[in-house]
Order: sequence, then C-alpha cells, then structure tokens
Amino acid sequence: MRQTELFSKTQKSAPKDEESKNAQLLIQAGFIHKEMAGVYSFLPLGKRVLDNIMQIIRQEMNAIGGQELLLTGLQNPEIWQKSGRWSDDAVDVWFKTKLKNDAEIGLSWTHEEPLTGLMANHISSYRDLPVYAYQMQTKFRNELRAKSGIMRTREFIMKDLYSFCKNEQEHQEFYEKTKEAYKKIFDRVGLGKVTYVTEASGGSFSKFSHEFQTLCDAGEDIIYIDEQKGTAVNKEIIDDPELGYDKSKLKEAKAAEVGNIFTLGTKYSQVLGLMYQDEQGNKQPVFMGSYGIGPARTMGVIAEVYADEKGLVWPAQVAPFQVHLVQLAGGQEQADALYADLQNAGVEVLYDDRAEAGAGEKLADADLLGIPWRVVASKKTLEQDSAEVKPRNTQEISLVKTKDLHEFFESNTFKTGAGRGN
Repeated sequence: MRQTELFSKTQKSAPKDEESKNAQLLIQAGFIHKEMAGVYSFLPLGKRVLDNIMQIIRQEMNAIGGQELLLTGLQNPEIWQKSGRWSDDAVDVWFKTKLKNDAEIGLSWTHEEPLTGLMANHISSYRDLPVYAYQMQTKFRNELRAKSGIMRTREFIMKDLYSFCKNEQEHQEFYEKTKEAYKKIFDRVGLGKVTYVTEASGGSFSKFSHEFQTLCDAGEDIIYIDEQKGTAVNKEIIDDPELGYDKSKLKEAKAAEVGNIFTLGTKYSQVLGLMYQDEQGNKQPVFMGSYGIGPARTMGVIAEVYADEKGLVWPAQVAPFQVHLVQLAGGQEQADALYADLQNAGVEVLYDDRAEAGAGEKLADADLLGIPWRVVASKKTLEQDSAEVKPRNTQEISLVKTKDLHEFFESNTFKTGAGRGN
C-alpha cells in the first residue's frame, strides 16, 4: 500500500486525554480512533494487526477441532432469566434496551446461555458429542470505568469457545488441549516469553480456573510467579491452603490477563435442558467448558510490552506490514522499482511515497508505526545500487544490494503467509 493512499494520518503528539500507553501510541500512529470513553474504532492499520491476531487464534482453534460460528449480539431475556443472569443484581455489566413494541432485550456480554440453548437443537445422543464451537464476536460490557485503552473497553471482540462433552474426563482432555493451544497462540503473537499459565479462581463455575497473564506494567492483576516451573498463581487465591503456595519463594509481578479457560460443568446444561442419551439409554447433562481470548486486548498488551520511546514495535507475525519502504530525496525511481519488486515477491509493503514530507518526518513516522523492517531509498543508496535496511527493534543499519533485497527478505521469512496469520 502506498502511504499517499492511506487516509489515516499520524499525529505529532499523543492525545492528552488518554492515560494508557497503548491508546496514546495507537491513536497517535493512526491505528485506532476514540469514539468515546472505552469505545474505539479500528482504522486500516489497526484492522490489519487485529486481523492477524484473530487469524492466528482461528488457526489454533481449528487445529484442536473448533468449529467457527457467529451468534447474535441481541439477546432474548428469557433464556438468561432461566439461568438467573438477567437481573442487574446478578450481572452488573448488562447493556439493555427496548424494541419498538416495548419488549426488553440485551446486548451480549458473553454467550454461555444462548449457545447452550442453540445446542439443544443439535445434541441429543452420545454420538453427537463432543462439540467444540467458537466465535469471534462483538461483546458489550457496561464497565464502570474504562481507563486502559483497548485493554479494557465497553465494546470489544472476543474469541469465545465452548466445549460440550459427555463427561468430565472427556472435558478435561480437551481442556488440556486448549491450554496448549493458548500457549501456541501467545507464542505466535510474540508474548510467549512473558505470558504465564496462572491458577485463578473459578468464580461461580468451579473452584479453580486458568488465566493467561502477561507481564505488563499497565496490567490490573498481581500474580506470583514460580520461575522454576514457569507457572503462576493469581494474588486472589494464593492464600488458599489447598494450593500450598509459599509466597516467599515466588516473584510478585503486575500482569494483564489476555485469556482464560473455565470448567463450567453441568451448570448451564441442567438448567437449560441440554441433555443427551448415553449408550445405556439414560439421559445425562452435557458437561461444558468455556475458553476466552480478547484479540484487541491482546493487541493492546503487545503495544504496551514492546513499545519504546520512539513508538510502536510490532512482532513480525502481527505487524500490519512487514516492510516500511521510505522514499527520500533522489530515491523515487529506485523506491518505485523496489515497491514493485517486493510486492511481486509477496512481501507486504507500506510505501511512504509522500512528496511533501521531509526525511525527518518520514523516519520518525516509520519508528512510530513500528513495522518490523525499514527500507530507505535515497540518492545515496541509488549511487551505491543498494538500499538501507534497518530492523525496527535494533539500531543496526545495513546496506543491501538492490539485486539481493528480494533474497534478503525471503531468508528472513517475511513473505506473505510465512509464519503469519494470513
């Protein structure tokens, strides 16, 4: 894409009404637009990052047998009343409204109830199980205070997967598969080394659950890390005697939750009538689990973890483009040729072809946008039949012969689809 065709623009300074680093940088760089507190639109560059994260998640969910669907955002109160979660006393984050006929409806904040009700039309026998259904769908939560940029918002996309199994043993086997799939996801998006499988409260579903917590100064949670085992426990349950943790041997850290997995058991299947006939002909409640990841929240955490004093720094697998080609004075002809060559080779390129912007502005914008590789074409590089190549996350600058540039990026696996979510 040519930068002159990109309608979003960078800003000279970060917005003053944002406290979080991720929102400041993402707005300044033109990745997102703030509609109101806790509500953000994703502009073309931001949408590309979000799509890459979502595609990585999709690939790993499909790999463990997940089937993707899309449920409605509008919610019928009837099924929620059966589970006891329609009342504002039970759930305080509902957005509710009324239809023209004065009937009350809600905007989805999660989907256990509606999917359980839907599955009653498709599951009746042990032969129908197990089923692993997931979606990437917009959720609405009436948060009291949204202050962490895209890490905590009132409208957001969630990947929520729900498992429907014959019994606890079958569920537990899938639960462990999902745990491993989540580890792969966070490895692939660049957070694997700073994300811990963390024991946490199971809330009203079970005694314990697992969260995926990423070390982050902007995080809202405190975790205690066992560095030898590479695991962690949430502060809220560390004093539970059943767990047997010794805080003096663990490292305390701030973290942001990027995913969670829960055992739901038969809580919803029993109350909503999701039953199956076993091999002996007896009716049994389906055993359920729930597994969530926030793709935009993950994007915000990546921005927080990797950003430096110059701007964003995207890991290659989620970056909006792999190469930021910058044309400086005297390098237009070379830059145009490089743009065509790299595109033909399947390399994703953002080409800064702006005639009115000076060298300082272009290089500063390249740092702010955070694309993994910067390639500069100028009068100087043209004279040497080379291009100036610099990784965003180092200060190392190399001159690479123009004829070798294609091979250089091939060897660095930055062709479209090479290890990315596309």
